[in-house]
Amino acid sequence: MKEHQNKVWERGFFIFIIIVFILLPFILNDYWIDVFFFFGIYALLGLSLNIVLGEVGLFDLGHMGFMAIGAYTTAILNTRLGIPVFLLIPVSALAAAGFAWLVCSPIIHLRGDYLCIVTIGMGEIIRMTLVNNPFGITGGPNGVFGIDFLSLGSSLVVDTPRESYFVIWIIVGLSIIALINLQHSCIGRAWNCIREDEIAAESNGIDVRYYKLLAFVLGAGMAGIAGNIYASKLMIVSPESFNFMESCLLFCIILIGGMGSIPGVLIGSAAISLFPELFRAFAQYRMLIFGVAMILMMIFRPGGLWPRKRGAVEFKSIWLKATR
Repeated sequence: MKEHQNKVWERGFFIFIIIVFILLPFILNDYWIDVFFFFGIYALLGLSLNIVLGEVGLFDLGHMGFMAIGAYTTAILNTRLGIPVFLLIPVSALAAAGFAWLVCSPIIHLRGDYLCIVTIGMGEIIRMTLVNNPFGITGGPNGVFGIDFLSLGSSLVVDTPRESYFVIWIIVGLSIIALINLQHSCIGRAWNCIREDEIAAESNGIDVRYYKLLAFVLGAGMAGIAGNIYASKLMIVSPESFNFMESCLLFCIILIGGMGSIPGVLIGSAAISLFPELFRAFAQYRMLIFGVAMILMMIFRPGGLWPRKRGAVEFKSIWLKATR
């Protein structure tokens, strides 16, 4: 009975949040609508990294490199070939996912700190390659200018803060639905088994390499979509937008919210994107406050603000289903 009441309360809470997010752009001014747009970008990136870090437990500190691939794919194809940005959303996702498959295949066997170090190097290699302007197509340190708004020809153009807000949050909503279904699928169960005990998972017939690589590819594809929306919003992309610090912030989103927790990702994204704007008067102390908050949270809430429930009974069920 109590469990049923909790589920009803949670559903009611989420319905309330959805209604609030629908009404927000009609209440806020353009500045705050743009702030919530970037909240949506961080939420989408957090969800993409959550597949790799939260579901499988793989340390990835070069995740912004996949967003860079998506953003530059959109920028180059739109400015040079005139392809509408809307049509480039799946192209950006495929480009980032394909790149992830190419570079992660040789390193997917690495674990822990070793994988973390390699992904840092991967992200920096992508950024430095963009700076060095290969074949004269990335614009070097200045990046690529003149990207069109999100559009499908002249009939559909997303050029206002309110329209951009709805586009990013519709994509985030669809991503959340897809990820919830994925968590309850055989793929999600396999990921959880690998996260808990990789050796035991492999000994029970789970193709560990395949599922790890799948997590990287799916996460990179989502990051590529975020890169597409980001590029069309700013109409410019440059290498410094995808530096190591941004990858660290994505990592913090997962740690703040809770590894594997979708509501936690949204809370972590809000902490990263909204709090700096709310406390702009203390901008010079922002990183100090953020660092102290992270330390306190790791001491008192090591599982995150909204940890994912992984009880022993639930895990036993997951394990049995994944190894059948």
